[in-house]
Amino acid sequence: MCGVNQAPPGFAEEQCQTSSLDRTALAGDGLGHLEPSSIIAAVGAFEGRAVLLHSACIETPFGEETMEPQKYEVPSDKLRWTCDPEIFRFECTGDLAPLREFVGQERATRAIEFGINMANTGYNIYVAGLTGTGKTSMVKAYIERVIGERKARGEAVKLCDWCYLHNFKEPDSPQIVSLAQGAGKALREGISQLLETIRQGLGQAFLSEEYKSQRQKTVEEAQAEQQKLFEEMASEVRRQGFVLQMTPAGPALLPMHENRPMQEQEYLALSEQDRKQLETKQAELRKKLQPSFEHAGNVQMKAQERLKQLDKDVGEYTVAGSFKSLFEEYADSPKITQYLADLKSYVLDNLEIFKGDEEPAHPLFGVPLSQVMGGRNPFLPFQVNLFVDNSEATGPPVILETNPNFGNMFGKIERRFLLGGYLSDHTMLKAGALSRANGGYVLLNVTGVLTNPGVWSALKRAIKNGEVRIEDPFEQFGLIAPQGLRPEPMPIEVKVVLTGDALLYQMLSLYDEDFWEIFKVKADFDSQIEKTSDNMLAYAAFLCGCCEECEARHFDPSGVARIIEYSARMVADQERLSSRFAQIKDWVEEANYWASRDNARFISAGHVQKAIDEKLFRHDLLDERIREMIARGTIMIDVEGEVVGQLNGLSVYTFGDIAFAKPSRITARTFLGRGGVINIERESQLSGPIHNKGVMILSGYMGWKYAQDKPLSLSASLCFEQSYEGIDGDSASSAELYAILSSLSGIPLRQGVAVTGSVNQEGDLQAIGGVNQKIEGFFKVCRAKGLTGDQGVLIPHQNLKNLMLREEVVDAVRQGQFHVYSAGNIDEGIEILTAIPAGAKQEDGAYPDGTINRLVDDRLRDMARRLKDFSAGDKGKRE
Repeated sequence: MCGVNQAPPGFAEEQCQTSSLDRTALAGDGLGHLEPSSIIAAVGAFEGRAVLLHSACIETPFGEETMEPQKYEVPSDKLRWTCDPEIFRFECTGDLAPLREFVGQERATRAIEFGINMANTGYNIYVAGLTGTGKTSMVKAYIERVIGERKARGEAVKLCDWCYLHNFKEPDSPQIVSLAQGAGKALREGISQLLETIRQGLGQAFLSEEYKSQRQKTVEEAQAEQQKLFEEMASEVRRQGFVLQMTPAGPALLPMHENRPMQEQEYLALSEQDRKQLETKQAELRKKLQPSFEHAGNVQMKAQERLKQLDKDVGEYTVAGSFKSLFEEYADSPKITQYLADLKSYVLDNLEIFKGDEEPAHPLFGVPLSQVMGGRNPFLPFQVNLFVDNSEATGPPVILETNPNFGNMFGKIERRFLLGGYLSDHTMLKAGALSRANGGYVLLNVTGVLTNPGVWSALKRAIKNGEVRIEDPFEQFGLIAPQGLRPEPMPIEVKVVLTGDALLYQMLSLYDEDFWEIFKVKADFDSQIEKTSDNMLAYAAFLCGCCEECEARHFDPSGVARIIEYSARMVADQERLSSRFAQIKDWVEEANYWASRDNARFISAGHVQKAIDEKLFRHDLLDERIREMIARGTIMIDVEGEVVGQLNGLSVYTFGDIAFAKPSRITARTFLGRGGVINIERESQLSGPIHNKGVMILSGYMGWKYAQDKPLSLSASLCFEQSYEGIDGDSASSAELYAILSSLSGIPLRQGVAVTGSVNQEGDLQAIGGVNQKIEGFFKVCRAKGLTGDQGVLIPHQNLKNLMLREEVVDAVRQGQFHVYSAGNIDEGIEILTAIPAGAKQEDGAYPDGTINRLVDDRLRDMARRLKDFSAGDKGKRE
């Protein structure tokens, strides 16, 4: 027996004995700075190192104690969780009912259910979660299922059609009206039919013989009366020596000469006195005839009024019957009734556009060019813009807007180029997502809403005011819009569902004072779900739905089991599964490809593994190049032997959807001084804040552990060798501490064991991320340089539940070619790396002889003494 512990299996009991030279050696620091006996002991320590590493036994003043590195090894069955295909009682996933909703998201489900059923103002929903969890599509499917359940229970949902109509009072402000579901098309067709009826009826009325005769009679009577007046005036004018002629400017009195109108040359040949007499006589005659002229004009005006009244009487008689049915049908809608009344007045005021005319029609509007009113279609008021049509809707609309720009969200005002300019009218108004979702739900991505200019502020206004206002984006951005319309806002009742990540939710909560008022419900989607039998069966049902959606082969139980295993690897947890179903859908498609290559009936575990391996191979070029550089010695990494103050740390590199790890040589050098731990990476500005914190913690640990009875007179430099870019994170802090302890104690560290794990000021190891990638990365490097059976990785014991290693690593551990160690604190870790006990502090405050802590403590004590002596001697010299 060696102390209180059993010798490791396979070791003879006598192997636990060490020479007195070995035991004495462990009391020195290995650097020749102690007493002569300690110097000899240090040499003996190096000579006897092989015995210590293999026997793992030393004798202390309290008895013999055995150090067994094997007790820290992680068994191969703990390196990954394996899903047993036998738990699935089906031949393939085709035997299951497809699942397209939430899997293991009770918190999110309850929040969404609450938000959907809460009718009060402001209870819109923010769905938070990582991308790829399928939250948008699943929320949409869940809402549609809830709507279906309500419909099955007979809960009626009132939907409306919305139409924009011409505004006769303000043509640039079209008016909006709501109608019962499906009534919008009826209104549009009714008004269209009304126009055809009016055009046909008025056309026939204005072409009738009766109308023509009445018009002809009125015109002839007016002309006869005017003719009589002009004849009387002409006779009077002739008696006065003038002649009456009609010109474009009106009646003109011309002097006569030899019974004919005087020519200009003749007029100019008259004397000044004669011309004045003619002008005076002409003015008196015009004044005398002025009443007759006015009477003739009145006759013309009265004739025009009688013709106009005739047209109006004919129009009123013809149109009245056409409008009667519409007035009766929409009597309960004041806005439509007023619109019909205005439309009727418009028809009676513009009867000329309905008269048959042989003038060529305008190519745009189908009416004579003379009747085009300012570039507008004269029949525009008869056009009904069916803005939102719910005639075919069977329930509340669920709108998913994937591109939430301003026009897609709130509607557009389209324009038409005509005669060198742009025109718009109420028929060119197009509905946006909020208008189409009225009475239902609209799903938006918060990133798209925030990144599209003007959308977020307009969305908040629409929600708070309960109305959608179609505005021109030009005006929103301070630009001048050509011929802008200001349509009447559309009232809305919409449940808005925003999807995004948790960080954006926190940012909006902190910096947008309106956010809390309009998005009161948060639905958190977890990227991980519990690994329960129900969730695993739900996984299988989800795979069934994916297979049907992708038109892929179904999975057999082994394929489902492998998918679930890799899902656990995605979250690096043996007790949880990933809920990022977008990636799972990718596996389905890729595994189906390899199954088709094999002409397999179902997708099995081999096809899933092939898909995973092939994807890794496609993205693994950079990792492969780094391993080649390590194998060729360009990047210096030792995976064999022992070195003082040197150790292999592990770093994870993430590039998009691929992550891999590479070892990094970490070195530590200790020397006299009061500089503490110097982080070379920090001094060269290549270190991030978290890494700097991890290094600072080392000073706290060293002071707490070894400087209770003496000052910590130490300078230590730490360096990531061959590092030419920034580093961050504290997962290398334990490796850095091991290197410092090795440098102080003079005991070399195993280069075949890479280390990861952060440490606190009490020396406890803390969990880190990327543990699987780190172990696999070092395994690949060791395999490239040659597996010796002594290589492995040291991890914090808190990370054991995170182990989901690839089969090749597990097989190597099972065969003894590779090892995975776990430790709970620095003392356990240093024992694994040196095969020498760390040593616990005794009652007298000292550490046992021959332990790592004793060697470190003695070295620090000696450094403090020598620094004190040096300082005293230097002070004496100065004095």
